[in-house]
Amino acid sequence: MYILYTLRDVVRIPPEEFGLPLVDAAKKTLRERYEGVVDPELGVILAVTDVEVEEVGRIIPGDGATYHNATFKLLAFTPLRNEVVEGPVVEVKDFGVFVRIGPIDGLIHRSQIIDDYMEYDASREALIGKETRMIVEKGDVVRARIASVSIAPATNAVKVGLTMRQPYLGKVEWIRRQVERSRGGGSAEGS
Repeated sequence: MYILYTLRDVVRIPPEEFGLPLVDAAKKTLRERYEGVVDPELGVILAVTDVEVEEVGRIIPGDGATYHNATFKLLAFTPLRNEVVEGPVVEVKDFGVFVRIGPIDGLIHRSQIIDDYMEYDASREALIGKETRMIVEKGDVVRARIASVSIAPATNAVKVGLTMRQPYLGKVEWIRRQVERSRGGGSAEGS
């Protein structure tokens, strides 16, 4: 889920930035401090916007910089447990598929794709159901539910575990067939 937060912080403007307009210098400092950071409460911070800075700052003895109170907005991506997400399969491995959800990739273990044993076809870079012959490969658009989230700010890592083993989750084509069947249209399984 994308969330726009409003935060307040004190911004240090170093002397080499004194030639810039105050808002630009503050925005540059805030972007360096926040963008790309993984925060356990906020998620993956993508952008700093709408910076407002108090013009009168403080000076600390021994430091040539000025310190200003600032209010700004942060755009963050926060994966939430049980949230339903949709994205393209970006990589297929023998143990599962990686799906792009916002700025990160989530893993769907092969046991969480469908109620069938998924076999890896290295030549095709695809997982194929042993009984159903249903196929998941790179480029497929899938819908999944977030089953687990692990955020490690020390390494800027976010790990997301996904599942498609519920009704109306899976490849978009599979979902369309489920909807048709539920309306009485009927259709055979397959890729």
